[in-house]
Amino acid sequence: MAIRNHLRLLLTAGSLLATAFASPLERRFEDDNDDDDTPLPVVIWHGLGDTYNAEGMRKVAELADQINPGTLVYPIRMDDNAARDRYASFVGNVTDHVAKACADIAAHPILSTAPAIDAVGFSQGGQFLRAYVERCNKPPVRSLVTFGSQHNGIVRFRDCSPTDWVCRVAMAVLNGSPWSGTVQSKLVPAQYFRDPEQLDQYLEHSNFLADINNERPLKNQEYKKNIAKLENFVMYMFEDDTTVIPKETSWFEEVVGEESTPLRARKLYTEDWLGLRELDRKGGLKFRTAPGEHMQLSEEILSEAFGDFFGPLNRNKGRSEPRPAVFVGDDL
Repeated sequence: MAIRNHLRLLLTAGSLLATAFASPLERRFEDDNDDDDTPLPVVIWHGLGDTYNAEGMRKVAELADQINPGTLVYPIRMDDNAARDRYASFVGNVTDHVAKACADIAAHPILSTAPAIDAVGFSQGGQFLRAYVERCNKPPVRSLVTFGSQHNGIVRFRDCSPTDWVCRVAMAVLNGSPWSGTVQSKLVPAQYFRDPEQLDQYLEHSNFLADINNERPLKNQEYKKNIAKLENFVMYMFEDDTTVIPKETSWFEEVVGEESTPLRARKLYTEDWLGLRELDRKGGLKFRTAPGEHMQLSEEILSEAFGDFFGPLNRNKGRSEPRPAVFVGDDL
């Protein structure tokens, strides 16, 4: 969803340097013998109703370069035409969108030669970037940071402004029949709709989320392997989010009525369907909050994320955070 115009980024224009990396793709980015101080490239995926070249996205790119000078920032887009890119955030097959992002990044003359990249996803762009990690990951993502993303799906669709007819038509169709084949293959928000009270229908018909969450009986081991390889997976939840329902989806929580089950108490974690438990064991799974409503991002929050988790390949591993003394499901 659009990063609002009141995002306060008091910046001068940052240079986005196109610096090539000499290391091959297959090199493990865990290696610590490279003292190159060039920041890893950053890819950004915008949210529903936004565009890759919107003012807010440009300011995010400038901030990334200000925090880590010399950062190449690549905004993912479905079309170079902004209007068509925005339309694609509502209409299209998400599997095709992810495949296009994989192909575009792999074909980019600089990104494709980087030893790794960092990634930041806003709203639905967060779970789409997670799908990139799971399904292709060439070049591999070091740190994935998501803001207000719907990792465990949504149970209600967003409200639209009276004049946003693309949004209004899309939401009207979605509210009518979210499980039809046409809706699941054509309307983007339907592909991460997940109502726990309609779980059987979801598992049978979901075109996207049920797959990337590895919720079906046959688990994709490559998804698990790729998520576990991340150095950091940082999930920001907006404290007062009323746009994404439930807001706890940003942390993979399962919310049914008034009851909420944290990620670490869910089978998705205890049976490690996605590699999240393995990642958590090495300190790479991080839960953070951001004040305010959905996508009311401040310079302070973005600077925190870019400073803690982005930058040169081996500068640091990210700021440590407390972890539970006992992991749910561990043998004591």
